[in-house]
Amino acid sequence: MILLSRTVHVAVLTFLVLPIVAVPPAAADTRKQPQAEAGAALARHMLSQLKVARALSIRGYAHHRFLPRWAHHKGACDTRETVLARDGRRVRKNAACHPVKGFWYSPYDGKWLKSEKHVDVDHIVPLSYAWRSGASRWSQARRRAFANDLTRPELIVVSHSANIAKGGQGPQSWRPARRAYWCRYATSWITVKHHYRLFVTKKEKKALLNMLRTCRGR
Repeated sequence: MILLSRTVHVAVLTFLVLPIVAVPPAAADTRKQPQAEAGAALARHMLSQLKVARALSIRGYAHHRFLPRWAHHKGACDTRETVLARDGRRVRKNAACHPVKGFWYSPYDGKWLKSEKHVDVDHIVPLSYAWRSGASRWSQARRRAFANDLTRPELIVVSHSANIAKGGQGPQSWRPARRAYWCRYATSWITVKHHYRLFVTKKEKKALLNMLRTCRGR
């Protein structure tokens, strides 16, 4: 029993550390069937461990409570610029680390974008949604760490139009237009919430389980 648990754990960790990047269309979402199924199994397990409760009030929320500014990482590069370089192709940056040229793929809607002006760095779990899921009780430092997290699959490049459509909604109200991305989206959402011990609502949990069903036969 212990050996089986360790085997599943190792397989799942392999899935979770795969970069959540905006790479070419369908092939990138479908080429890892065994890992996707193992990742979905762990996601269901993590989801079962999350507290189910009613969403808290949005009262007191403000964007600057999470993100007064993007944190800096290497040299002049801040979190946003780091994600744009990570998720893009043929990205060229100026001396201040700002992308001036490149190509970005938006996995939410399948669009290729040729200008940094048309893309956004999206928080998989929106900041306002995290606030209502328990982050309102965090310290300012923890909220800032959440908003700039490059370790968990919380930050991803998407089209500006998809990001606007999503807003601060959860999976019970909004899902990526590309059904092929539902498996990865749900797994990422659960991974982030589990790490930060954010709770889920009943409708949110049901929606996530439905999305995880798309991981089968991938």
